[in-house]
Amino acid sequence: MNFDQLVSVMRRLALEAGDRIMQVYNSPEFDVKSKSDSSPVTEADEAADALISAGLRAEFPDVVLITEEQAASHALSAKTFLIVDPLDGTKEFVQRRGDFTVNIAYVQDGVPLRGVVYAPAQGRLFYTAADGSAVEEAGPFDKTTVGALTPIRVATPDPSALMVVASKSHRDAATDAYIGKYQVKDMKSAGSSLKFCLVATGEADLYPRLGRTMEWDTAAGDAVLRGAGGHVVRFDTHEPLAYGKSGWDNPFFIAYAPGIALVAG
Repeated sequence: MNFDQLVSVMRRLALEAGDRIMQVYNSPEFDVKSKSDSSPVTEADEAADALISAGLRAEFPDVVLITEEQAASHALSAKTFLIVDPLDGTKEFVQRRGDFTVNIAYVQDGVPLRGVVYAPAQGRLFYTAADGSAVEEAGPFDKTTVGALTPIRVATPDPSALMVVASKSHRDAATDAYIGKYQVKDMKSAGSSLKFCLVATGEADLYPRLGRTMEWDTAAGDAVLRGAGGHVVRFDTHEPLAYGKSGWDNPFFIAYAPGIALVAG
């Protein structure tokens, strides 16, 4: 894989999808439908999925493509694949809360090697550079010209005063109980894959997720966090979270900065 080409294409498609999403987001009203699992889907999800899928297939026709909106038709047939969540945080989108993201990632042998996370309503763009390091690009964003880049790196956590980020829409008692096992200085809530990026930039140290997620929800943010020196591990075994699993379901997981001694659940 030519990583220079890959990163350039993923960045451009994420920005183009973000523009389409914001057209819907800023409209007076939009339709919200329910998928078979009762999760919401909007015309923004579908339009962004179509745009990104067409772009990736045109540029990388020989690479398997998995997307949330087309997942029902996919059976894993390769160790290397592109995986897309065109609009992560649809609940935040519907409630016009702003922390939703476009996510595109490249997975090889179970590891998300490159990824882009774009939060169009917040004007934040995170991705892995061609060399695998993580960066945040400053806006305004141009589709063809890369703006100012800031390398991002996880913080060195203080175990006696951790910064924790948790889900805005899926917070529960089990998550609170687990967080309670650590010495926490402050907590913040965020939607979508932004939580990975907050750990990657050092704005948080720990993000536990004790709830259902799919691989397309996490792959891009996982890639960015890994590129920033962080880890994403299974909640039960503390082994690295792997991709290409049957059914695309993730186990519970913990995303964190090195220096935190993880406790058992």
